[in-house]
Amino acid sequence: MAAVSSGAAVLLAGGLAAVHAFAGKLRFLHAIPRSQYLSLAGFALFYGLEQVAVQSRRRERGDEVAGGATTSTSQSVFWLHIGSFAVYNVLIGYLLLHREETGTVALLLYFVAMALHFVVNNHGLRKHHRAAYSRIGRWVLVASVLCGVLVGVFVAVPTTVLGLLFAFLAGGIVLNVIKEELPEERESSVPAFAVGLVSYTLVLLSV
Repeated sequence: MAAVSSGAAVLLAGGLAAVHAFAGKLRFLHAIPRSQYLSLAGFALFYGLEQVAVQSRRRERGDEVAGGATTSTSQSVFWLHIGSFAVYNVLIGYLLLHREETGTVALLLYFVAMALHFVVNNHGLRKHHRAAYSRIGRWVLVASVLCGVLVGVFVAVPTTVLGLLFAFLAGGIVLNVIKEELPEERESSVPAFAVGLVSYTLVLLSV
């Protein structure tokens, strides 16, 4: 891959890391609705993690993680949840450099999609883990995105493995979108969801 593309990917990884660092400042998210086998494995894994977090919130009154930062779940669930999303973010950072679709336009589309996805994920993680996420968890995720792109600079996997990584990531993304956008209690807007889906599909087809 050309050096210019690598440099652009590193800069965009910084942008994705910044989403984790500052998404909590977007207060409007609290007031309005937010807009193959391995892929099923990614879906199932993140569904399981979500259920573990939900059940822990119901059982626990919260736990202290470090430095007085508390979470609404148990400490073990906090680290399981954050650790899993850290691996997820390493993969997203890695795929900034190694994607099946190359070129500047494809890179920017991937960046925009992942940045919006991170905003939604941050809201869900903050809901589960409260102060512990703001003080500790988000910085773990910031570091994981940057770690992913750094690994991508030095390591390139075969095309077949790259396809498997994409499939796993796709499953995780689908689950996280469904759990944050579609439940009735979030009062999500179906027309807005449909417009976004159709619009982004048209953009991808036009590239």
